[in-house]
Amino acid sequence: MVKLLYVVLDGMADRLVDEVTTLELAHKPGLDYIAEKGVCGLMYPVGKGIAPESDAAVISLLGYDPFKCYTGRGPLEALGAGIIFRVGYEVAFRANFATVDPKTMRIIDRRVGRTLRSEEARELAKEIDGLRLSHGGYVRIKATVGHRAVVVLGSEFSKLSPLVENTDPAYGRKGLVSVAKERYEPFIKEVKPLVSDPEAKLTAELVNEFTRKVVEVLDRHPVNEDRRKRRDLPANIILLRDAGSELPKVEPLKKKHGLEFALIAEMPIELGIGRAFGAYVAEVSHTTGDPERDYGTRLDLALSMLRKYDVVYVHLKGPDEPGHDGDAELKKKKIEDIDEYFIRPLLRKLGSEVAVLVTADHATPPTVRAHTDDPVPVALMHENVKPDEVRKLTEKECAKGYLGTIEYGWELLPKVLKILQPD
Repeated sequence: MVKLLYVVLDGMADRLVDEVTTLELAHKPGLDYIAEKGVCGLMYPVGKGIAPESDAAVISLLGYDPFKCYTGRGPLEALGAGIIFRVGYEVAFRANFATVDPKTMRIIDRRVGRTLRSEEARELAKEIDGLRLSHGGYVRIKATVGHRAVVVLGSEFSKLSPLVENTDPAYGRKGLVSVAKERYEPFIKEVKPLVSDPEAKLTAELVNEFTRKVVEVLDRHPVNEDRRKRRDLPANIILLRDAGSELPKVEPLKKKHGLEFALIAEMPIELGIGRAFGAYVAEVSHTTGDPERDYGTRLDLALSMLRKYDVVYVHLKGPDEPGHDGDAELKKKKIEDIDEYFIRPLLRKLGSEVAVLVTADHATPPTVRAHTDDPVPVALMHENVKPDEVRKLTEKECAKGYLGTIEYGWELLPKVLKILQPD
């Protein structure tokens, strides 16, 4: 039986219309070898016109239509962070510590310049955890990695609804699915309910009250005073997005695909998805800044898990953040690091019984500094798969491949498994 190593490079792709993409500039002989020895294509991670967040994209890459099963990123982040919430009476949000001008509520930096240390975030979270709101409302919060956090809003008396707008203006909502915006006004505005029922109206009111109180509490917190002295941006606001009030109810991965799945990740969202969808989840420590160590650890774990599991999904961070920051040179280096310290060592150690599938969860072009709705490259390699004419893993080259353009990300895995294990 052929086993599958499913490698997803976070934000690896750029736009097809870019004159030159990061993948075209990067020195990546390992990724190009997989493309040359395999079959390639392009894929819309969720669908045309959708610039997805990683959560909806990962759900799609695992073979599920997120528009049918998605219940919001917040609950999955909460599950990944080990938070249990009361269905109906509490709503979970993905949250970012950020920097605002407290007088105008103009957002100066959505991620505190990426300089907020996890220990600082935990100190700030202590001041917010247990915050009381009107209508019996209350706040629970857990800082996770860097500027990231999970916030749970609850009410002692009333039911709440996840159908409210985000306070983070960089993301809109299509139902419960959050969609990145290419352009937005950098101000925190009063959020509105997405539906007219009283639960959504109350939730929106509590979200707006939360925002006002958080600025009051955090702006002069000792952590932020120290940050100002160091000329660092203060983390004086918490942006909320992707509300949800329950976990997805889905057919587990094993039953859906008839295979044993394992998932390797470091961020709460991927960990939460793995747990909610029935994979064995292996949590790895956050990156240390030493790519040889970080990617080597992930490779060793992936190879060991392939001895026990049929499909091992490994989510590799790196290219996405410099894409958001508009740093094309750093994005190029992150792709080259993955190639040097994960892909090429993998190819030296790969057994004949293992196929390799490489793709991205979304495009994060430095030219846009946000997720876009562009298709991403796909390459599948195994000794029993006859190669096509593609020679390099790039957006334009993979467009010529045997797999064609896959219109929805949830079609990829069934297509790959059929190629590897034909009837």
